[in-house]
Amino acid sequence: MHRSAHVDTFARDHLPPPHEWPELRFDLPELRYPDRLNCAAELLDHADPARPVFHTPDGPTWTYGELRARVDRIAHVLTGTLGVVPGNRVLLRGPTTPWLAACWLAVLKAGGVAVTVLAQQRPYELATLCDIARVGHALCDIRVVDDLAKAAIPGLRITTYGGDTPDDLLRRPAPDGPYRAVDTASDDVALIAFTSGTTGRPKGCMHFHRDVLAIADTFSRHVVRPHGDDVFTGSPPLGFTFGLGGLVVFPLRAGASALLLEQAGPRQLLPAIAEHRVSVLFTAPTAYRTMLDELDRYDVSSLRRCVSAGENLPTATWRAWHERTGLRVINGIGATELLHIFVSAADELIRPGTTGLPVPGWQARVQDADGRPVPDGEPGLLAVRGPVGCRYLADPRQRDYVRDGWNVTGDTYVREGDGYFRYVSRADDMIISAGYNIAGPEVEEALLRHPDVTETAVVGRPDEARGQVAIAYTVLRAGAPRDPAALRAFLTSELAPYKCPREFVFLDALPRTATGKLQRFRLRTGGDPQ
Repeated sequence: MHRSAHVDTFARDHLPPPHEWPELRFDLPELRYPDRLNCAAELLDHADPARPVFHTPDGPTWTYGELRARVDRIAHVLTGTLGVVPGNRVLLRGPTTPWLAACWLAVLKAGGVAVTVLAQQRPYELATLCDIARVGHALCDIRVVDDLAKAAIPGLRITTYGGDTPDDLLRRPAPDGPYRAVDTASDDVALIAFTSGTTGRPKGCMHFHRDVLAIADTFSRHVVRPHGDDVFTGSPPLGFTFGLGGLVVFPLRAGASALLLEQAGPRQLLPAIAEHRVSVLFTAPTAYRTMLDELDRYDVSSLRRCVSAGENLPTATWRAWHERTGLRVINGIGATELLHIFVSAADELIRPGTTGLPVPGWQARVQDADGRPVPDGEPGLLAVRGPVGCRYLADPRQRDYVRDGWNVTGDTYVREGDGYFRYVSRADDMIISAGYNIAGPEVEEALLRHPDVTETAVVGRPDEARGQVAIAYTVLRAGAPRDPAALRAFLTSELAPYKCPREFVFLDALPRTATGKLQRFRLRTGGDPQ
């Protein structure tokens, strides 16, 4: 570890002990960062000030020069009247806007630790996150401050932005001129990202200043391959590391721009792509499938890169999108623990039905529960290592995620003989029924080939006779008949009969977290999933 610039040493003091860290690898020349590094300064201070950086549906476009001036002004306020010192944790809460991105950059430039949360999170959730990270300051969009105030977090100083009062962040007095970035170490903690997980106490994942650049210098540089004229957009919020990378870090690292949308569902994305000539899209598999229904109404010819993550991308969705647009969706798997995507493929390297290959700068393998590599073609646990690694904030679950120097993601994968990695299921999604192994995602992918099925989740339910039986929770297109026999007949023509669910439950929508991840635990418990 290098000499820290942090005055408040909480984050560094609560890193896991070094022997519990994964092995970190910096095999590419671009990953050999200097000992002193402030990632916000690196992203901002060398850009052409006249180039566009952030677009919005209704407001004016920000240039890099305007963004830097606004970031510097916020940093002056943070370290001036608000009294933030290097190492303080600063909560950031608001819809996806240029001002939220500016606040994130300002916190990092001032040497703080950014804790970006979702605007949809409720008081109890916010209080839990602030307790874990010992957050003392918050910058919050005035429109979503109520739940943060209701959380009544002891010692939390809330400063709103976007309001019209003199104490608003954007109206407070501040010195004119540039803000000199704090001389942080490359391994000073820059951000704490909380897992959106479906059960249990949230886990705070601590990432360094160099990590922020490493995700851009691996996945973005070598797989997305952006250029300065690209316009990025997508659905994930900035409180989700998929969105933080795709909408802020990657475009800024490339000198490109991003369209930031407060509402970014599938039906908002299509008109936004057409109007703003978006060229790089980040969203989830469900969104790609939903957008197919209205694709003919919009000009999406500006798109050249489509990235999918968050859940496994079904082959049927990939093929349908390719047939309609000519675009080959870049599938990928990432994790909050590793900040972004580490297995993927683009262009001629894409093989539908697989996630892809280790991203340059990363290594991956499939191993058994004891950490031994399994032969190609056999399922096991996905393990990865590279320039970024899991470092939980004071959490004993560190020892479960990091084993013998590898990050073990909790996903069951198969490595094919040619090196491609194929997703099987989450490790806890495998259904064992009467001695047969049934992978829920395989059944889901088959069901999604039925023209009336829009979403589905297949989970195991305890059964006295069989151990478990497979249950398919399914959402149909409007007006389609809820006919289990038709779906069963379709499935048995697609898969071995033992893989067909014993029961079909029809829902209006599947339960999901605020970041869009499926809450399988609500389906497994057999309670009300709505």
